[in-house]
Formats: sequence, C-alpha cells, structure tokens
Amino acid sequence: MKKYVRWIFLSMVIILGGGFLFLFAGKIKPAQDIVWGVGFSQKHAETLGLDWKEVYMALIDDLGVRQMKVSFDWKELEPEKDVLFFEDTDWQIAEAKKRGVQLLVVMGMKTLRWPECHTPEWAKSFSKEQQEKEVLELLQAIVTRYKDSSAVASWQIENEPLLVFGDCPWHDKQFLRQEVDLVRSLDNSHPIVISDSGEFSFWFEAARIGDIVSTTMYRKVWFHEIDRYVEYPLPSTFYGRKAHVIKTIFDKNVIGGELQAEPWGPGKLLYDTTLQEQDKAFNFAQFKKNIEFARKTGIAEHYLWGAEWWYWRKQIAHDDSFWEEARFLFMKSNK
Repeated sequence: MKKYVRWIFLSMVIILGGGFLFLFAGKIKPAQDIVWGVGFSQKHAETLGLDWKEVYMALIDDLGVRQMKVSFDWKELEPEKDVLFFEDTDWQIAEAKKRGVQLLVVMGMKTLRWPECHTPEWAKSFSKEQQEKEVLELLQAIVTRYKDSSAVASWQIENEPLLVFGDCPWHDKQFLRQEVDLVRSLDNSHPIVISDSGEFSFWFEAARIGDIVSTTMYRKVWFHEIDRYVEYPLPSTFYGRKAHVIKTIFDKNVIGGELQAEPWGPGKLLYDTTLQEQDKAFNFAQFKKNIEFARKTGIAEHYLWGAEWWYWRKQIAHDDSFWEEARFLFMKSNK
C-alpha cells in the first residue's frame, strides 16, 4: 500500500513538474507582424466626461486604428422593452465601414466595462428564463441588422462568460451555448469569439464553444482582498504555450482581446482615481512594458484596453504620452 501511495505521489510530482516547465520555462519566438487593435465602449467614454463620437473618430483618424472591439450594450440598445435604439451602433458601424475598420462586436447581457452585465432597469425584475428570452431576441436583432456589413469581422458573445465576475444576476454555460447556436444559425460567415480569463483559465471550455478564443492579459492590478497592488508573476510563455495547446487540440486561434493599457487601481472607475494614483497603478513605462510582453507571447493579434483613457489623459490631464506612443504603434502596424 505504501509503495502504491509513493508511486501516486511521484507521478503527481512528475506531471505537475512537467506542466510547470511547459508553461513557465524557456522562451517562445516573439510575434513579428502583430495585428494591433483597441477596445471601445461608448458608455465608458461618456463616464470619463468625453464626447464618445469624438473619441471614436480620433482613434480611427488620428491614431490609425484599423481593428476595434466595440461594446453593444443591452441597456443602451433596448432602453424600453421591445423598443430598440440602434442610432448609436448604426453610426459606429457606418463610420467603421467608410474607413475600412474591422469590428469585433461584443453583445449579450455581459459586455465591456463595469458593471459587466448591462441589464436594462425594466428587465432586472424578470426571472432568469425571461431574461434569457430577451437576450436571445437582442442577439437576433443585432446579428440580423449588421451581419451583411463589411465592417463586421466577428461576433463576441458575452464578455468572459465563463468567469464569475461583475454585478450580474446569474452565470450559465448552457445558456452561452444557446446564444452561440442562435448566432450560428443566423450567420455562418463570421467567426464567434469567446473570451476568457488569461490568468485563471486554460481556455478549454472557451475553445469548445467558440471559433476563436480571446484572452485577457493583465500585469499589475489592485487586489481589494489584500488592499495592495499585485504584479502577476506569470511569464509570457504562460500565455503562449496555452495558445499552442489550444491550436494543437482544437485547431483554433487565440487572440489577446484585452491587453492592459490603463490603470487598475483601488477605485472601481478611472474617474474616481486621482492622477497620482493612476500613475502609481499604471505609468508610461508599464504601458511600453505590457506591449513588449504581448509580443513575447507569440500571439499575433492584440486589442489594447484603455484607449478611452489615453484620450482622457491627452485632453483633460494634458498628458499625450500614451496617445503618442499608441500612434507610433499603429503607424508601424499599418505599414
């Protein structure tokens, strides 16, 4: 019996040790021709006190962004039950189309930015089953309206739906599959992206459900549980090797859908954070460091998270360092 226990223990040590070396040791060939994009949330730009259309156009015309992940929030699209408001999303689609910008459209109950789940007030008292029905109707309306636009490159259904995070009434993996099945039945010409945590997942379930896996990539964040900043000790190989596994097993690509390019500090929202605290949480050196980290993962497509904040720093705080560095990045990317 003791021999058997010793053998099991030794096997576990070998397996865990091998896994550790695979994910953490050595180097991966850095990606060369990276496709760089940005995430954009109309609501987030507005909460920063900015003209969201001005920010959107500046990203495209001034920075030269050609890949953008946009958040189509339920609360804004359906302010009243069965009353759909597409004016703002129509504008985003039209301006992207004029300029040859490719959009990754995020839709569902859980989209970009806090509180994560953007449920309209009128739907908050509904049962889970009623909310599911409303979400499916919303997806159908969005896909039917925009699937033939040359500006749409892909659909992302929900944001990190497999991670329990945010002010959300419920999480349900089986419902996510229903959403994916519905979108596929409406549009088989655009891939479906499923996003997942880069730090707390191996992406297997996301790969089973979607056509493309999108990962977050954060380096320095505030942990409320311990009241301090934490820098993730994970090396670039941790992401790159996981991406290789997903490609090998599922034959699906991994993109960096949320590369940290803004502060994650003690306050829930950036406009609640002083400039001093912003610089403590995320300075210019960290910005450049994170971009280089992304290159070293070997992943060839990344969307930077924080473009609205760069514009806020430029216009309100009179610091254009992040904006100009981003301009240089996109200028090189578009050559």
